[in-house]
Formats: sequence, C-alpha cells, structure tokens
Amino acid sequence: MYRIILADDHILVRQGIRRILEDLKDIQVVQEVGDGLHLLEALKTQAADLVILDISMPQISGIEAAKEIKKTYPHLKVLFLTMHKKREYLNDALSAGADGYLLKEDAAKELDSAIALIRQGGIYISPLLTGELADLYVRSRREVSPSSPLEPLSPREIEILTLIAEGKSSKEIAQVLFLSFRTVQNHRTRIMKKLNLKKSADLVKYAIRKGYYTTPQ
Repeated sequence: MYRIILADDHILVRQGIRRILEDLKDIQVVQEVGDGLHLLEALKTQAADLVILDISMPQISGIEAAKEIKKTYPHLKVLFLTMHKKREYLNDALSAGADGYLLKEDAAKELDSAIALIRQGGIYISPLLTGELADLYVRSRREVSPSSPLEPLSPREIEILTLIAEGKSSKEIAQVLFLSFRTVQNHRTRIMKKLNLKKSADLVKYAIRKGYYTTPQ
C-alpha cells in the first residue's frame, strides 16, 4: 500500500483530493494536516511514501516544509498541489527537492498520472505549465556564462539526462534507447556523481539550465 499524507489549509480541497485518491488502486491516505508545521510534526510518528502539499500554508510554507522533509527524510517523495502558475514558484519547488508540481485545476485528470510517475522515480510537471517551463528554460539559457566549464557528461549521458528531465522513468528510458534497465540505472548513478547532485529535481534544473530539456509541443 502506498501511503500518502495530505497537507492543505483548505479542508474542502483536502476532502476533494482524498476522494480522488480513494478511487485509485493501492493508495491510502494515512493522515491530513492543515499547515506545514503540523505536517512536520506528523512525519515524526506517521510513516509515509508521499506528501502532497500546497505552497501557501500558514505557519510554515510548503516550500520550507519541503526543504525540511528532503533534509530529514531524503527518500520521502513530495508532490506540490497548488494554484500557483508563476515560474518562480515552480523553480522554488524544484529547488526545494519537489518530485512533482501539479496545478489544482489539473488534479482531477492528472493526479493518478503524477503519482504513478513519481513512484517510478520520475519528476512530474503539470501539463498547464508547459509555457512556464519554456520561460524558465529561456531565462536559464540567458544566465549561462560563456566561460562556463566544459560539459562533463558524455553524449549518451546527456541523452539520458534529457529523458529524465522530461519525466521518463528508468524503465521507460531503457525502452526508448533499447538499453537494459540496469544500464540506465548505472548511467543515472554516474550522472549524479559527475554533477555532484543527490536529487532528481536537481537533474531537471541542470538540464533546463544547460538547454537539454526539450519542452513538449
């Protein structure tokens, strides 16, 4: 059973999301809280696999809560479910270690897909944020210095990094590139080591910054 904790200060939103989750197979909502502080307290006693939280919450914001979660429970997945569409929020969420960013207006039709991709080790970004990702990509490209060091990754590693940034799991990447699952996992490990990164979200940010991420059309 995949255990989920919901954190949102609007009880009607939590109830709505819970109803969607209850229709999904192998999913259990183990606790609901109304703010970031109570979320961190809950995690001290309640085991979970995924936290679904809003960005704007009282006492401790979702961004700050996510940072603390990733520091204390590095293997715990974090999915932001929010109304915020601005790229600054998306960037902050990825920087905090988010494994997914889903807009509330997308939740009814995309929550199942988001959780499935996150469970496979991917990074999920709401379809409605395609334009914001494009803006973030352009801005990141402009910020790259001409004197940046040479790319440490091989062409194959760049190819795999790009697919990771697009949200594909290791299994899906193996199918696309006609490689074994273990080979893809080994490449992923080497990429993380070369770039000195520890989180999948950091890989996405690196791919965007270097211009390897291909925004869906």
